[in-house]
Amino acid sequence: MIALLLAAFCLTPGVAAETLRIATWNTDLERKGPGLLLRDIAGGKNRQVEAALRVLAALDADVLLLTGFDYDHGLVAARSFAERLAVIGPDYPHAFALRPNRGMQTGLDLDGDGRTGGPGDAQGWGWFSGQSGMLILSRLPLDTAAVRDFSGFLWTALPGAIPPHNMTPEALALQRLPTTGHWEVPLILPDGSRLSLLAFHATAPVFDGPEDRNGRRNHDETAFWLALLEGRLTEPPPPGPFVLLGTPNLDPEDGEGRPDAIRALLANPMLQDPGPRAEHFAPDPGQKGDPALDTAVFARTGGLRVSVILPSAGLDVTGAGLLRPAREDPLAAELAAASRHFPVWVEIRLR
Repeated sequence: MIALLLAAFCLTPGVAAETLRIATWNTDLERKGPGLLLRDIAGGKNRQVEAALRVLAALDADVLLLTGFDYDHGLVAARSFAERLAVIGPDYPHAFALRPNRGMQTGLDLDGDGRTGGPGDAQGWGWFSGQSGMLILSRLPLDTAAVRDFSGFLWTALPGAIPPHNMTPEALALQRLPTTGHWEVPLILPDGSRLSLLAFHATAPVFDGPEDRNGRRNHDETAFWLALLEGRLTEPPPPGPFVLLGTPNLDPEDGEGRPDAIRALLANPMLQDPGPRAEHFAPDPGQKGDPALDTAVFARTGGLRVSVILPSAGLDVTGAGLLRPAREDPLAAELAAASRHFPVWVEIRLR
């Protein structure tokens, strides 16, 4: 069983009485070996880490889902990061992470290179167990006893799954669907009620061959949420209210991949898409989608909307946006040094 870890820090600053700001950001804070991220956080001199801290201080969210953040047993890197952030910005007394599927070895030669134990032979591509995980930081307490971790869900268990035809029976029998993880983590609101976070970080639908393994998996990682919400799995749907957020890693209009599932998710009547927009953005004439919605800019593909926050239909959304300042703003240089991605935020009115 994957261990569930909760790190609690000292002072718990109050959450705004009227609204709750929820944000997600693919931080790109992943390294090629265990302990390297902690080294860079604790050292206080790594340009990317220092820039990420300043970005999050400016974002000032009440609840954060960070993707692309290396996991370690005991959340030592997460604790160090939160402690450093509290010095210059918001204090998050609650942190949560589970071991990701990335780097978790299967014992099989999944990538067909004739060897086992490589990054392509893990449940999710990774150089080591824990690389590029997810992390929740929160001013609000978390109901850890009620967490549901779907990270062990098998690909073949998804109704209508489309794994590649060249996977062996042995691989199909143990291949998990989530590349990183799929979680349901309830927040405890000030009135004692719960708001569940449905968090995930899917594989990019590229870096494969004609079998389209990553494209198929990316599609099905998003399709999992549709099946769960619609009651088509053995697991019951999440109780409302909830917020589905993270990195689907697929733009509904542009780039490579199979967009049917993400389009269906964005249009699902059980969810609302606030369409978080940037006030400052660069025109992208080669793309079909609205560049103001792009949550990342890549050298090869240009701007893409690859991160989302989708509150359940009954929630009162009062604001949404991307932290993407004008080029002349000093914060723009910090963002560029930290990640290719922009933080996405949504504000919800608390009843």
